[in-house]
Amino acid sequence: MGLRAKFNLAIVAALLIGYLGAGLLLHNLFVANAQDAVLENARVMMSAANAIQAYTDHDIVPLTGLEQNGQFLPASVPFFAARTTFQGVHAAFPDYSLAEVALNPTNQEDRPSDWQADFIRGFRNNQHLAHQSGIRATPTGPSLSLAEPIAVGDPSCLACHSTPDVAPASMVRKYGANNGFGWNLHEIVGAQIVSVPMALPLAKANAAFMTFMVILAGMFLVVLVILNLLLHYIVIKPVVRVSTIANAVSLGQSDVEEYQKPGRDEIASLSASFNRMRRSLDSAMRMLDPP
Repeated sequence: MGLRAKFNLAIVAALLIGYLGAGLLLHNLFVANAQDAVLENARVMMSAANAIQAYTDHDIVPLTGLEQNGQFLPASVPFFAARTTFQGVHAAFPDYSLAEVALNPTNQEDRPSDWQADFIRGFRNNQHLAHQSGIRATPTGPSLSLAEPIAVGDPSCLACHSTPDVAPASMVRKYGANNGFGWNLHEIVGAQIVSVPMALPLAKANAAFMTFMVILAGMFLVVLVILNLLLHYIVIKPVVRVSTIANAVSLGQSDVEEYQKPGRDEIASLSASFNRMRRSLDSAMRMLDPP
């Protein structure tokens, strides 16, 4: 195997290892950045839902109360107001959703699915958790969900959720007396869950990753070509020239012209040393010739 082949084999192996290592690192970085962007969108949606709930609780309920003319007003419930508002968002962006679910809800539409119940159980098992997040597969691609606990933090909540006999009669008539009761103060009863699609951010991250990898491959190719040119003109070509002269001298051709590589590098020093050796050899051979 020639010097050029050995050199290229070593350089290609080093570049390939670096390329694969950089690819793995960069892919994880691009995906992590995409997930962070999606998570930030989920936080914005969560903050908007909380703002709607606070507005309903502080501004709407004092004006309307929980019932009018003997009819319960679902719109006066902060969770209901936020969920209803985000139905418009869901209509325009079907992959975005807001759910406020409870293990024992008054409205059975708020009963959680299996994966939503897992979030609730996680909060109940560790009440110090402020939020949870997770990625699940959907028919349209992966979706990131951000969940926050729903706890009975205000004693006024128990007016509707302690026992049916103290709850508004209109609410009991509307939803029945079998669900949504038995809650306790500071108990975690459910979770507010925002789901945001990840397909588009991941596609953009993968496209950016592929573009970067193509650019990186091009840079490595340019480096390989430049190194080969330097190897050819600085090392291989002078060494081949010196080798050719040495071979000719070894065959007795004393009239071969000397080769002196310009410069002060190691190859130039080698050519100068070879020329001195050749002159010394010629001088020694002349001394051995008979007069």
